[in-house]
Amino acid sequence: MNKIVLIAMMVFLGFSAQAQTKKNKNLKYTTEVNGNCEQCKKRIEKAAYGVPGVKTATWDVGSHQLSVILNEEKCSPADLNKAIAKAGHDTKEVKATTEDYDNLHSCCKYVRE
Repeated sequence: MNKIVLIAMMVFLGFSAQAQTKKNKNLKYTTEVNGNCEQCKKRIEKAAYGVPGVKTATWDVGSHQLSVILNEEKCSPADLNKAIAKAGHDTKEVKATTEDYDNLHSCCKYVRE
């Protein structure tokens, strides 16, 4: 009898642990991305859509907020931040390299912190 109870508990704990690691297929993620203009908006959104798993991406010029819905089974917020930085725009989490930043058009160069 004790063995049956022990096995039942182990099976239950196994399913519980498995449920906790499930990835979100529609994660809503928002981050700040530096930029200045509509040209920046196109570049940032294009970089975001270039990441597999990104479903929607909208960058607001005034607030500098990038709002994304992504599938965590295909990508992570870190992947998204790296792609945005590779396009030359700093995020809160990842800074663009000097080389990538220098490749931006002159009107797109924002004040770097």
